[in-house]
Amino acid sequence: MNVLMINGSPKPNGNTAIALREMEQIFVQEGIQVETIHVGNQDIRGCIGCGRCMETGKCVFDDLVNEVAPKFEACDGLVVGTPVYYASANATLVAFLTRLFYSTHFDKTMKVGAAVAAARRGGLTATYDELNKFFGISGMPIASGQYWNGIHGREPGEAAQDAEGLQGMRTLARNMAFLMKSIQLGKETYGLPQREPFQRTNFIR
Repeated sequence: MNVLMINGSPKPNGNTAIALREMEQIFVQEGIQVETIHVGNQDIRGCIGCGRCMETGKCVFDDLVNEVAPKFEACDGLVVGTPVYYASANATLVAFLTRLFYSTHFDKTMKVGAAVAAARRGGLTATYDELNKFFGISGMPIASGQYWNGIHGREPGEAAQDAEGLQGMRTLARNMAFLMKSIQLGKETYGLPQREPFQRTNFIR
């Protein structure tokens, strides 16, 4: 099994990285392979709603989004971590996720998702909610820990002092590993849930 981790911080060794590394060590102990993609320091533009991905199966902007797409399809779980800016995720990360989820048309059902936020003080839960919406709309079970998945620190490295936050990351990773393994067993025994044809109802006709 494998987990794809997305670091949405501009700082490769900032507090978001500390949280993700804490999770990674648990995944390794659980026999799960991990790959981390650093997104927050990339030049990634937002979606322009052109619809070309519906025709080609990939984003019209050929950058990191298209590079990561096959890794996303192959993974069993996706962890997305971000610093908090104005009670929101890093805008570069949001642009990346919007295009990644929208332009990939493979079935994401039962891939496990987990969101992690790092902040000096506030805005963690709003950011946590924001990221979870990508999973919820895609039929992806959302892994939870022992609290809303966040860690505190302002200057790079300060999150290492947040003992409760670090424990939360380890708990989240263990819960996510259990969920992924349980889903794999369920798929082998029962298969994926039946999907009905999508019924689109527009509010303005």
